[in-house]
Amino acid sequence: MKGRKQTAVCVKRALGLFFMRRPGRKYRQDFGSVTEATEIGTYRQDFGLSAEATETGMYRQDFGSSAEATKIKKAKKGMGEAMTKRELIFAAFDNKKTERVPVGFWFHFAPDALYDDSPDVIRKNMEGHLKFYREFQPDFVKLMSDGYFTYPNPEIAAVRTAADLKKIRGGYGEEWIKRQVALVSSLTESFGKEVATFYNIFAPATYLKWQLRDQGVSLGKLADEDPEAVRDALNEIAGDIAKLAQAVIRDGGADGIYLSVQNLQDSQLAGEVYLKYIAPSERKVLEAANELSGNNILHICGYKGARNDLKVYAGYPAKVFNWAVVVEGVSLEEGKKLFGGRAVLGGFANTEDDLLYRGTEGEIKTYTTGLLANAGTTGVILGADCTVPSDIPFERLQWVREAAADFSARKAH
Repeated sequence: MKGRKQTAVCVKRALGLFFMRRPGRKYRQDFGSVTEATEIGTYRQDFGLSAEATETGMYRQDFGSSAEATKIKKAKKGMGEAMTKRELIFAAFDNKKTERVPVGFWFHFAPDALYDDSPDVIRKNMEGHLKFYREFQPDFVKLMSDGYFTYPNPEIAAVRTAADLKKIRGGYGEEWIKRQVALVSSLTESFGKEVATFYNIFAPATYLKWQLRDQGVSLGKLADEDPEAVRDALNEIAGDIAKLAQAVIRDGGADGIYLSVQNLQDSQLAGEVYLKYIAPSERKVLEAANELSGNNILHICGYKGARNDLKVYAGYPAKVFNWAVVVEGVSLEEGKKLFGGRAVLGGFANTEDDLLYRGTEGEIKTYTTGLLANAGTTGVILGADCTVPSDIPFERLQWVREAAADFSARKAH
């Protein structure tokens, strides 16, 4: 009971940080800001936060845990680690030697409400992060943007034809960005500086295609019809997404972004044509993030079997590359060559039908060992093709980490 009460207090404190700008931090985005009193008052009114909820506090790991978390803690103590988790992950990012291969998995904390930034959804997202951090003690945290999947540009709602795309202008999303900065800020404050954090952001084409899809419009077909109009619209949107990328790093305290890109699945645009019309908007976001942090991850999304031409992303200015190893049929070692020797992240298929979710401890550990035997241990972070099922037991993720640590230890001797 004591552990649950302490957990509740930590969640309330974290939520307080979400809705309250911390002293010494200013929103410096080009789009401007409102007064601090108005901003805090609005957030309190929207979410009904008490004075207690605005207390400043730091999340701690010692306020109680589940039996599963206790087992994970005991297993990690046996690893005898000398490197901090931040040292571990950034050494892997830089293709330097690590005492063990780091492991990172992520999933949605509000999977049924990804486009809904209501108080309940944001609370669920935040509480999910805290529970995951407490019980799994990850090597790094991908901060999930659940609730913020809709980029609020009203001009998109009027798009029915390619000609309509020419009316899209950037300069929207001020409040949308501020709320995400507050979310990221509260979570990075909660985790301290024990682990590196990377905020999930989607490519301009992804935000646009989702909204057009809900209107019965295919971005892929519009791109085939008038690629110049699509390119120009995406570049307008990219200006706002670039502001988001910089804001979550500069003001939210994230160490970088996790930019999710994907080929248009219903378009003929590919190869050099993709690089001409779609890539500029994606690179604009990455380059903006790189101005503030050199530690940014490119995720080439193969969700639900989506296929991508990985070669078009080989020149993107990302530090780490993550793609659907299983869906694309491109192994970690092959990808490392394709992406110029830069660090790679992944290795496991991510659905409920796959090994990570259904396999035995022995099967998962054997597969992990095989991955590292082929890909090596330098510049490799083990993870999944994409988000794993939200109900996956954390113990399964720990089996991967244990096997990676065992493999690294054997190789060291």
